[in-house]
Amino acid sequence: MKKLAEIYNKLRRHKARKVKADLSHPHYWICVVGGAGLLPAPGTWGSLAALPLAYLLVLLGGNAALFLGIIAVTIIGTFSCNWFERTTKTHDASDIVIDEVAGMWITLLFIPLTLKWWAIAFVLFRIFDIAKPWPINALDSKVDTGFGVMLDDLLAGLYALITIHIILHYWS
Repeated sequence: MKKLAEIYNKLRRHKARKVKADLSHPHYWICVVGGAGLLPAPGTWGSLAALPLAYLLVLLGGNAALFLGIIAVTIIGTFSCNWFERTTKTHDASDIVIDEVAGMWITLLFIPLTLKWWAIAFVLFRIFDIAKPWPINALDSKVDTGFGVMLDDLLAGLYALITIHIILHYWS
């Protein structure tokens, strides 16, 4: 585990702001989704990391499995983000990408299991996650717990889900 921590410390050096956390703690690895949050453009990598497991969940159990996965990741992510914030004294550090997983999975609910629609879902989620339209932007600055970290991406996922279903309804 120590060797793995050394490798990821090297990856983290590209960041201007270094967040000090206990790299041996499971909550850390949950927050950074196994290291995706340590790469440049962590939100994008976290969203991409969400796709293979979402695909597996949908294949094995359909949208019900994906929905249960969203609930599980949201609960576990909230606890892990609370730990991360207490440990590092930061709020919503860019390293944290477990929230991208939950938001991306929401976007994927009930859409066709094709590369085209999953790519559209990915792009829409990233747009809403970055733009943070109202009320996401208002809530993002007011809720300062682990759930607050998760909430803005859950709402971005919901916005993207609604948008993609409008597109599916009118143009497919």
